[in-house]
Amino acid sequence: MDADTVLETELRGLRQRRPEVAGGVLAGTDGLLISSDLPTTDATHLAALAAASFGLGHRVADTVRHGEFQESVVFTARGCVVTYPAGRHALLTLVTGARTDLETLHREAREVAARTGSAFDQERSAPVSMPAPDPRAPLAMRTPMATLPGRTPNASRATGWRRPPI
Repeated sequence: MDADTVLETELRGLRQRRPEVAGGVLAGTDGLLISSDLPTTDATHLAALAAASFGLGHRVADTVRHGEFQESVVFTARGCVVTYPAGRHALLTLVTGARTDLETLHREAREVAARTGSAFDQERSAPVSMPAPDPRAPLAMRTPMATLPGRTPNASRATGWRRPPI
C-alpha cells in the first residue's frame, strides 16, 4: 500500500473514532507535502510549518536532554494543531476542534503516525529499478581539453600571466 492509501485509511478510521479531528497532513521532515485530506487549509504551507515546528521541538528536546521529541501542540482559539513524528522521514499533523481530549488523541494519533510513517519509510526505502543498459549502445566519448576549439596550449604563458602562489 502506498502512503496516500495508508494515510487515507488511517485518517478515516481516526476521524470515525475522533470526530473532533478536522483533517490531517502527512509531510516529509523536509517540509514537502506527501498527502493531505484537509479541504480548506493550504496543506503545502501546513506541511512546511509542521517541519519547522518539528525541527524546533527536536532541537529543544536535544538541548534539555529530556528524551526524544514526541509532539508539538499549537493551541488556537478554535482548536489545536498537533504534529507527531511519523517514522524516520515523515510527520503527521492533525487539525482538531476546541473540545479535544488531548491525552486520548495523543495515544491514538501516535499509533496512526507509527503506521503511516512505517508505510512511508518502506515506500521510500524500496529500491528504484533502473533499466539495464543496452550492451550494443556506443560508449560515451570524452574530449580532452587540449582539443577544444579556440584554446591554444600554454596560452597563459604566452600572455605573461602567472598564477599567484598559494
